[in-house]
Amino acid sequence: MTSSSTMLRVISLAAFCSMASMRVCDPMLVSLAREFSVTTGDASAVIAAFAVSYGVLQLFYGPLGDRLGKVRVVIGATFACALFSGVTALAPTLPVLVAARAAMGASAAGIIPLSMAWIGDNVPYEQRQETLAQLMVATVSGMMAGQWFGGFAVEALGWRAAFVVLSLLFLTAASLLWRQARAMAASTPTPMPGGAVPPAFSLSAYLANTAALLRMPRVRWVLTVVAVEGALAFGTLAFVPARMVDGFGLSASAAGGVMVLYGVGGLIYSLLARRWLALLGERGLALMGASLIAAGLLLLAWGPVAAWGVLGCFFAGVGFYMLHNTLQVQATQMAPEARGTAVTLFACLLFLGQSLGVLLVAASVDRGWIAPVFSVAALGVLVLGALVSRKVNGRVAVPAGA
Repeated sequence: MTSSSTMLRVISLAAFCSMASMRVCDPMLVSLAREFSVTTGDASAVIAAFAVSYGVLQLFYGPLGDRLGKVRVVIGATFACALFSGVTALAPTLPVLVAARAAMGASAAGIIPLSMAWIGDNVPYEQRQETLAQLMVATVSGMMAGQWFGGFAVEALGWRAAFVVLSLLFLTAASLLWRQARAMAASTPTPMPGGAVPPAFSLSAYLANTAALLRMPRVRWVLTVVAVEGALAFGTLAFVPARMVDGFGLSASAAGGVMVLYGVGGLIYSLLARRWLALLGERGLALMGASLIAAGLLLLAWGPVAAWGVLGCFFAGVGFYMLHNTLQVQATQMAPEARGTAVTLFACLLFLGQSLGVLLVAASVDRGWIAPVFSVAALGVLVLGALVSRKVNGRVAVPAGA
């Protein structure tokens, strides 16, 4: 096993923890609302706070990763997640819990996007979608684990126990990353000529570079599309467990278990990504993914029994990762000369879009409008998929044995 493949595995563990921490609160909303005597929509602030801070902090981590090294920043972010996950477990009130979740989001922001950028730096374009899909196996598995364990912890251990476990997992991942980074540095030292150090961070230079990126039509298109995707697909995802509890009468743990099927759908895509890419091409993946998301949302909105919602979770999971993986590849290629900044801008817009979606759907939950809102989101995703399919490549060559 090469040092790069080992690093990919260790980075994937950190990504697993990051996604688990992002989704662990989804099945907790109803219970948190009861404990703190607020509505489910009000309790969803714990999700929106994470998403907003996660998105905004991308603007910080992008240039930091380009200057200090992407892996080094990932290590620091993972250690910080371990700390703030422990703080979250101790939160005595909802406002403190929201603030702690915001701090967790700010820390986790430096993990997955910079891992994607590291892959972009080290993997040829022809193999990149498959490699990103391997990273996606970790993120999807983390989402599944977080959603299931969040529901399980609410009923069996108490919601605070979930954050204690996450803190320990983050600490393990950070320690392994640090050891692997030291091993790679020792085996392949790359000092800068003449002992030079990277230039100091300049806010004016960063703003100028970001403005230059935003002047590129391709960059603007990718960022706009991913923001809309975040609002329509990711924003609705946060309320699927609440829909399963309030609409179908499931318990919190059962709703968390159903949400695992969303992750199973994504995991199936991740494992078959190479074959589906060869069969459908990027255009076909975008269209098929959008269609499956729409079908899943409609089943969740109007299904008369829980089995329909279960099937909807699975369809939406396969579809989301088909569409999103296609956009991830576009993000790694839209500005290769500033890949760290470009990819973290991509993540910033994704999660700002998600936070907007969460806020809009939260209002609908408290008014009983969740089914119509899910239906509107389904229509929007279909339109989005059609637009994406017109912009991406048709067929992508997949090297034999890759």
